[in-house]
Amino acid sequence: MARFTLPRDLYHGKGSLEELKNLKGKKAIVVVGGGSMRRFGFLDKAVNYLKEAGMEVRLFENVEPDPSVETVMKGAAAMREFEPDWIVAMGGGSPIDAAKAMWAFYEYPETTFEDLCTPFNFPTLRTKAHFCAIPSTSGTATEVTAFSVITDYAKGIKYPLADFNITPDVAIVDPDLAETMPQKLTAHTGMDAMTHAIEAYVSTLNCDYTDPLALYAIKMIHELLEKSYNGDMDARDHMHNAQCLAGMAFSNALLGIVHSMAHKTGAAYTGGHIVHGCANAMYLPKVIKYNSKNETAAKRYAEIARFIGLEGNTTEELVDALIATLKDMNKALNIPSCIKDYEGGIIDEKEFMEKLPKVAELAIGDACTGSNPRIPTQEEMEKLLKACYYDLEIDF
Repeated sequence: MARFTLPRDLYHGKGSLEELKNLKGKKAIVVVGGGSMRRFGFLDKAVNYLKEAGMEVRLFENVEPDPSVETVMKGAAAMREFEPDWIVAMGGGSPIDAAKAMWAFYEYPETTFEDLCTPFNFPTLRTKAHFCAIPSTSGTATEVTAFSVITDYAKGIKYPLADFNITPDVAIVDPDLAETMPQKLTAHTGMDAMTHAIEAYVSTLNCDYTDPLALYAIKMIHELLEKSYNGDMDARDHMHNAQCLAGMAFSNALLGIVHSMAHKTGAAYTGGHIVHGCANAMYLPKVIKYNSKNETAAKRYAEIARFIGLEGNTTEELVDALIATLKDMNKALNIPSCIKDYEGGIIDEKEFMEKLPKVAELAIGDACTGSNPRIPTQEEMEKLLKACYYDLEIDF
């Protein structure tokens, strides 16, 4: 038996933020990030709509990119003090992910972060509050997923939290918010969405319900992302839907080792963070080549290639065409081909090599590895990570 879970209601299209005024409750806490939602006027709109709904509103602002365990605990404390019956998270993936974890600690103060790190081990939520998610970026699709990524900076590890309990009750996918994204963010979040859809399609847990969502999302992103990156706002609006479709697919089919590697390299190095979407974009072509040694995965990559109009006479030719297309997309989006070139070389080679065995071990143990079509050994994961650092060919 398999399960397919989505939000109870999803409102989409320009102006759909206004749906907030139809929520039923007494108190709402709004969780937001570093200020873009306030600068562009969306935070004030959201607060006013919630007040129209008759609710008392409190803000929890300044959730950082790659939200920390400490921020989650502060937010949960604020919720316990205010006692909201609605948690409204708006912005990029970070404030929404953080609010999902805050939700658990608000309702169950005695729960530990370690408890939540075990996949699908959350306590039953909605004993105190319901959850509404409003994305401003077109990538993470956390507004429709059962996932949250929280960083333990003391350990230098990103933890993907997974449980159907944290799938939001309401998602508002309003493209007006996405039109404010800067160019680099458009590129990184777009390739994050592409990775979600491709990994969902080849996941060992793919099914008849997730496949159409994944395939159509891939097609849309392939056609729209570069246009969106270059300022076509109609393409930007449709990309907001495409990333949401990809999220519906991966929330139910799960992901693979592109994400395992991105999670475990993201905060591992002293030179700086590797932005999640950029990491996915760099690693995806290498992982496709690695996974294509699995016959079933190779056939599914070939199906993707055919669906988006690529040419090839054999499965191998189609897989290579897909890899070449993704590399071309990265180039057009000014995404580097390897970690060594990331942000001018901020990830030190010596540190990378010193940490390689541990990072590889953690990546293998990541929650996303289990649904990858090929499970790497320690040696293979180290080779994969080295290939991603130096842009080496995959031949194993």
